[in-house]
Order: sequence, then structure tokens, then C-alpha cells
Amino acid sequence: MSDLVYYEKPVVLDRDKHRRRRIRPGASFAFARNANSLYLAAAEFAEACKEYAIVFTRAGNGRVIPVVMLGLRARENLYVDDAGGWRGRYIPAFVRRYPFVLAELRGQDTLAVCIDESYAGVNEVDGEALFDAAGQDTPFLRNALEFLAACQREALRTDAFCQRLDQAGLLAEMNARADLVDGRTFSVNGLLVVDEKKLGALPDATALSMFRQGELHLVSMHLLSLSNMRQLVERLAQRKVPEAPQPGT
Repeated sequence: MSDLVYYEKPVVLDRDKHRRRRIRPGASFAFARNANSLYLAAAEFAEACKEYAIVFTRAGNGRVIPVVMLGLRARENLYVDDAGGWRGRYIPAFVRRYPFVLAELRGQDTLAVCIDESYAGVNEVDGEALFDAAGQDTPFLRNALEFLAACQREALRTDAFCQRLDQAGLLAEMNARADLVDGRTFSVNGLLVVDEKKLGALPDATALSMFRQGELHLVSMHLLSLSNMRQLVERLAQRKVPEAPQPGT
């Protein structure tokens, strides 16, 4: 899963180039329609576990990351409806930060603030200004930057948690399969979950350390969330099957 999964035209935010840019607020989440999973920070587990399945996967760099499952088919988000509404109480921070994102610059070990110029709400007419007449950050932009910074801090904490799980050998592969009553079958491979038997066999010192750091609580929420896989199957079953084109059309 790419960190820029639905950013079509991310560019580095530039004080001169984007001086007159505004962001028009919108209630549509259509931009995330094709994301069947998204990164989830550890701080979000408490809310997300109530309605989403939280699993782990390996990113392109080989490191383990947690993701929230949003669909069972490629390029399908079962939590975004036809009108672009989000069909869930909790909206992941990965979605809420859009159209802003922190991204690594090619060939550099630094993060830059980027904005997706393909977002329909980016314009020069109405909405929240990014910079004031003097070229300084507006309160709107400062709030967005603070949110990105908070997300980055949580990402570092989440990474430490995930690597501890990986190094302790607690993760096992799980393949999800959905058999619908209409005969359709779908499967998702390459998911990682915590192996409860291995968790119970942890050395006392390791278990105590994870408990004191709040990591065992995160594991409990992850395991609890797996029951929400059933919701994905139910949502998928409710999706209409595209009608086959008729001969001659």
C-alpha cells in the first residue's frame, strides 16, 4: 500500500506557487473510493476497533504497518457510498488529512508538506486561504500542519510497536475469504495478525514491558477488531453486481 494511495497529483507546498490557493471544504470522500485499506496509527485503535477490522501488512520497505480494512476487492472501499459519503462513525486520520500529506522527497531523508493539486476543492476563488496577503501561513494552514505533525509523531510510535511485534515473532499470516449467498467468492491474502498462542508464550519480561508501554492493550484491540471482518462481507453482499452488457450495446 502506497502512502500516497489516492493522491493523484501531490506536489510540494510552495509559498510562492500556492500563494493564492484556497481549499474549498467538501463533505465528499469520493477521493478514497478506490482504497480497500489504509494506514492506521496506534492512537486510532480504540475508536477504529469498534467498527473496522485492523490487521497488519508489510510495506514496500519490508516494515510492518497496521492497516484498517475497508474492502475485500482491489480498488473498492465499502465505506464510501455512491454519493461520496463515509459510511462509518470514525473516519481514519489518513483520510481526514487530505488533501495534505507529508511525503519523502526522492533522494532525500526529509519529509515535505505536499498538497494534492488534483483535489477538486483546490482553487483561487473560494474556501480557506493557505497564505495571507503577506505570504504568511493562515490559521487554517497552521492547523493542517499541526495535524500532519501529530500524525507523524504517532507514526513513529506506531512503527516502534509494529517492529516489536515483528521482532518477537508474534505475527502470523491470515488469508480472508468471503463466500456470498449468490455464489460469489472473494479472498484477500497477505494479511498479518497476532498469533494468540505465541502471545501467551511471551517471556515474562517482554510481556511486562509491552504491558507497561500500553502495547498489550493495542494487541487486544487489534484481536477484538477482527470480528468486524463479517461487516465487510455484509457490506460486499449489499453491493449491486454490475449488469453484464447486452449483445449489440
